[in-house]
Formats: sequence, C-alpha cells, structure tokens
Amino acid sequence: MTKRRLMAAVLSTAMAASALFAAVPVQAEGPEEITWMFWDDLQATTDTTSLGYAQVLERFNAEYEGQYHVTAITTNLEEYDGKLNALIAAGQTPDVYICNPGPNMDVYVEAGAAADLTDILTNQEADWYATFTDGIFDRMTYDGKIMGIPTCFQAACVYYNTEMFANAGVDVPTTFDELLTVCQTLQDAGYTPISCSAGTAWCLSMIAGYLCDRQGADLNAIAAHEANWTDDVFVQAATKLQTLSQYFQPTAAGDSNDQATAAFYNEEAAMLVQGSWVIGQMNGASDTIEDKCGVFQFPAIEGGADPNRTIVKTDNLLMSSTTEHQDAVIALMKMFTDETAQKYMAEVAGKFPINKNVEIDYDVAPAQLKYVQDIMANATGTLGFYNESLDSVEAGDCFDNAMVDVFLGNQTPEEACQTIQTYYEDNVWE
Repeated sequence: MTKRRLMAAVLSTAMAASALFAAVPVQAEGPEEITWMFWDDLQATTDTTSLGYAQVLERFNAEYEGQYHVTAITTNLEEYDGKLNALIAAGQTPDVYICNPGPNMDVYVEAGAAADLTDILTNQEADWYATFTDGIFDRMTYDGKIMGIPTCFQAACVYYNTEMFANAGVDVPTTFDELLTVCQTLQDAGYTPISCSAGTAWCLSMIAGYLCDRQGADLNAIAAHEANWTDDVFVQAATKLQTLSQYFQPTAAGDSNDQATAAFYNEEAAMLVQGSWVIGQMNGASDTIEDKCGVFQFPAIEGGADPNRTIVKTDNLLMSSTTEHQDAVIALMKMFTDETAQKYMAEVAGKFPINKNVEIDYDVAPAQLKYVQDIMANATGTLGFYNESLDSVEAGDCFDNAMVDVFLGNQTPEEACQTIQTYYEDNVWE
C-alpha cells in the first residue's frame, strides 16, 4: 500500500469513527454556520488573491445574513495539509476547503472526505456549470466524477526585472544556453540572477519540471513504465538544474517560497520562476515592482522538445462529504466563481478567471497578467506541476526532494534519478 493510500485509509477510518459517535444535530436558531479552510491569514495578508477571497466571505455573509454564515479557518501554506488532515481525523472536516489538483485531491477523495459534485453541477446547477471554461474540470475529475470547483487558473512563467536587464545590457533569453549567458552577465554586473526557494521544495522542482519537459520527458510513458527515470532526458534535466542553480541567491537552500518571492519584488534578484499567483503577492507587497516586472516563457533547450508548453494549475474548492449544510456550501462556491469574484481575480489579483463570461479589462488589470496572457496565446500545450502530476503525493515528494538533493550536492543527477526510479519500482510499477 502506498503512503497516499495509507493516508486515505487512515482518514477514511477516522471519518467513519467520528460519524458513529456524532451527536444528533440540533437545529439552532440563527443562520446556518459553515466553515471554509484556506492557506493564508486573511487578517494579516497583503496578497491580493487572499484579499479577494476575504471579500467573497464578507459579501456572502452580507448577502445571506440571517440565512447562512461562513467562518474562515486559516493557516499558512506549509502547515495547511497537516492541519486539514488533523481536522478530518478528528471528525471536524471543514464544510468547504481549498485543495491542489491531481494526487493532492485524490487523497481526500479516496478517504471519503470530499463530496461528489457531478449531479449537482450537471443537473441541479446546470446553468452554473455552463459558465465554466471548457476543460477546466479535467484535473478535478476522479473516476469519472467531478470532485472540485476551480476558483482561478494560473500559468508558471519567468518574471524578470526590466531595469536590471537594461542596466546589465541583456535581452530576454529564448534558449537555456542564452539563459545561462544572461545569468552570468547579470552576476558580473553585481546582480543576483535568480531567486529560488529550495527550502520549499516544489519551487525548485517547478524549474526542474520545466527542464524535464523541455528536454523531452514524457510522464505518460513513465506512468505506463514505457520509460524510466534513469533515462538520459531526466539525467540531462537534473544536470541542467545543477548548472543553473549556481546563479541562485546564496540563501536559496533555506529560503521559503515567501522569502524567495520577496527577494524578487524587493529588487534583490533579477528573475523569479513562479506561477502567476505571484502577481497578486508581489503587487500587494510592493508599490514599484509592477512597473519594472516583465514576464517570459521558460526557455527552450536546443535539440529538445516543444518549447511552448506551459505549466498550469487551478486552485480548487472541495465540499466535505459529511457537511450538513450542502445548500450553503454550494451558495458559497457559486459566489467564488461569479462574475464579481472572477473579475476581481483577474483585474486585481492577476489570475485568469474560470468563468468564461468574464471579460478582462487589461488596462485595469496588473500589467503582468497581459504578459502571461500573451504567453498563453502562443502555448501549444499545458502540463501540471510535476509534484501534482505523478502517481501520488509521495511520488511528487520523491521527485521534489531528489531535485533538492541535486541542488545541495547531496546526490549527483544520476543518483537522484536512480532514487526516483527506485521509488517507482518499489511503489508504483507492478
């Protein structure tokens, strides 16, 4: 049994036990109370995405005053999964909670902690379902069932300081070799070329995932065991990560995602590889970065694969399978995806709306969003984050940690790829 299935089994058992001992609910006076769990502090944040979510909660409580009321349960991103798992195990599953796609969602589905939304969307709320962007539910579908609601859509790109580039006399690189040259020139000019977090492993592995894809890796072939992690494409990608990492900030090994991002918007580094959720984070924290922040697609590898594929993801809402307030939860989910919320998400937070009826005014929206949109307009395909695209959460962790070991010098690229290969041989492939 993989760790993911073990976790799902543990959570499922805990949920069953809590249901056996649950008290018969007593109808209380006043509005129906629901909880929503999120991975940021809505009181202390400057992230414009989080502030937009806070506005949704305020609007919901005002519009449904006397009928429904939502309270947020918040924590930081690094502790989110652990705290959510603890609540589920204690029989206190939030009525609705945010979740990443892929195997991260699968854990809660397999544990029975997430409600099947298929009938609600396709029958009861067909008009609502019709507002969503075509294909947006693909990674929220498990065994043919829709298990989550997306709130926004993001793409991973390279953010760069146009002023630093101009001062160093460098242009936007289109190939990996050009990227290395740009990094060296920036460094010679006294700038830190790239800010990256290896302390938050998925940040580093996002770069590794792009290198694997540009090198020509095929995750479908890996899943079918028609390819191996020890194949040259993966070894070459890990080697290129090792080469590129010499241009990271000196504190990259211990820096968190927030610290690495702050180094960019505080103009301590020239480039940052991140998802477009970072637009809301950087613009919310800095009054100056928007005017000097450009965006470019992760470069090609000469002789490699299609360079116009883009890493994308959605933020998603899951409804507890044990909630006693389904109508209230659906009303809240609908508000997260209505035109008011979605227009804010684009024009303030800089994320793409998943409501296809929303028209973005790019003159109002953050400048970086239009740059990302231009990249997406030329995209020939998409892929997920590697840690959200492998067999399980544990497989994603294995990849992430192996890439961190390459960065730290704890393993050679060949050894790191063998580590992932061994994990798959022991836990995934039959």
